[in-house]
Amino acid sequence: MAWLRAPFYQRVTGGGEAWREARAPGGRPPYAHGVRLTLIALAAVHGAVAGSLLPRAAYRLAVEPGTPWRAHCPAGHALPGWAGPARCAECGRGRDGGYGPGAASAATVTAVVCALVAAAVGGRPELVVWLLLAPFAVLLAMVDHRVHRLPDVVTLPLAAGGAALLGVAALLPGAGGSWPRALLGGVVLGGAYLVLFLVNPRGMGLGDVKLALPVGVALGWYGWGALLTGAFAGFLFGAVYGLSLVVARRATRKAAMPFGPFMVAGALVGLLSGGLTV
Repeated sequence: MAWLRAPFYQRVTGGGEAWREARAPGGRPPYAHGVRLTLIALAAVHGAVAGSLLPRAAYRLAVEPGTPWRAHCPAGHALPGWAGPARCAECGRGRDGGYGPGAASAATVTAVVCALVAAAVGGRPELVVWLLLAPFAVLLAMVDHRVHRLPDVVTLPLAAGGAALLGVAALLPGAGGSWPRALLGGVVLGGAYLVLFLVNPRGMGLGDVKLALPVGVALGWYGWGALLTGAFAGFLFGAVYGLSLVVARRATRKAAMPFGPFMVAGALVGLLSGGLTV
């Protein structure tokens, strides 16, 4: 019964002597597969629920710099809060009531992201942090995709909240990363993006620099390898997307494109690689 005496995170992730000693002949600890699948399913449900609440916030935040956040639907009806689908009850059901991103697509993307992170990280304490931060990262990607803007009202709290939550996770048994290294990762990646912005302001937005702070904190948690992997993946995704637009003649080489979605996608790749190698 050594497996039952092992901490929960060791039962899920496979760490600890008690866990290794209790492995079945086939190499898998008792009930490990079922526990992990349950964890992934719960993470997916969380992502779906959280993602379905993002469209209204994305619509309200998707405005040009210097413009107040949207408070009304296109027909002029007041919006009830920030969280929820981008649909106006007063405009009626059907297409006439919709005014922003679809709830189904936002829920699907967020659910997939949360499920992938849960599959890679397992039951370690930082999983809770990633599941809390993931919907906000998806929200930033949605807004940047629509108006090429990363609002400070989301980006900066994301950096501060991520650092604080990881500080709590680092105090719990089974944490898979380093909090000081996470903070240093935010400084390093944020500094690198700041240099790129100063060298070529037209090629890198200040919002990207601010987003690099929480991305660096998250990736730095798992080490410099994860940070380099995530940063490189973001630039690679952006380059492939930009090149495809040029080849398809949908944009020129100097055309501006949102980089936030690719930073978020690269961060996901870095987190997955870090979670799987810890």
